[in-house]
Amino acid sequence: MRALPQTQALRCFVAIAREGSVSRAAAVLHLSQPAVSLQLKSLEEHTGLKLFERTPTGLLLTAAGTALLPRAREAISRLSAFNATAQSLAESGQKTLRVGTILDPEFIRLGDLVKALTAADPQTEIFFHHGMSDDVLARIGRNELDICFYIDRAPRGPSGRRMEERLSECGTYCFAPLMNFTYHVIGPAEWSDKFLDAGWEELVSLPWLATPTASAHRRLLDDVFRPIGKIPKRVALTDQEEAMVDLVESGVAMSLAREFVLGKRTRPANYAIARRVALQCDLSLACLASSRNDPAIAGAYAAARTVWRLPSNAGRSRSARPRGSR
Repeated sequence: MRALPQTQALRCFVAIAREGSVSRAAAVLHLSQPAVSLQLKSLEEHTGLKLFERTPTGLLLTAAGTALLPRAREAISRLSAFNATAQSLAESGQKTLRVGTILDPEFIRLGDLVKALTAADPQTEIFFHHGMSDDVLARIGRNELDICFYIDRAPRGPSGRRMEERLSECGTYCFAPLMNFTYHVIGPAEWSDKFLDAGWEELVSLPWLATPTASAHRRLLDDVFRPIGKIPKRVALTDQEEAMVDLVESGVAMSLAREFVLGKRTRPANYAIARRVALQCDLSLACLASSRNDPAIAGAYAAARTVWRLPSNAGRSRSARPRGSR
């Protein structure tokens, strides 16, 4: 895997895009023109993309350069924020809580959780790192995050089961289920005769939307299809659920979709929901089991129970290993 681009190269890229020439960018950055040219060359070699076209009036962004420019600005801004926060913490000794978030803030009740956390301990600063379920869980394992949200299949059992904390089989992670929800299987309306009353064995023969390997979508479907001995053809890689529904409606492929997402759509649907299959899942809060009783993490779990109106005495039980902990 390639290393991330150097910050100086990104600064030079942004300055050239703004000024339209290497010489003016060099003046703004207080660097020599050869140094700025070298940084641009390094960035183009790193990405394998041509970022500018030379014209009589100066340098113009290519399509690739236009697409990457806002990302470069965002990366520079985040690094500046990181440095400022690090300096502030070094000066104040303030406590921090690093939280891995997934999906949309409304679904995970992020605003309410922040209110509960800050009310419980105003001295703790909270830093959010957005990603996918398996990514943020892996960062917990590397001690890069303290807690994270996580999606996994709900353990089988009677309806109305207690939302008990559970450990991964290896004992590494502690999962506290916050809510149970359904992932429906949806497909283009014109394909209804192929999937409406089909089981997973029939659905594996249809094309499915591809999602990144760290996504809950990919893991959940792999866990369903792997025992069948087949993996479906995957098309149109995306990691946004709204986009997934749009692609399904356009007749591209099958997909999973949260009932929460489907319920928010206001226009007439051009998809159908499979009647025989669905995935019952938990949204959980996760941490290292060895850190569960640390004051900041224990406080976060207590705040989450308040937000989701769960009993404060929810017990812990060892259950089957959550699939994403492998």
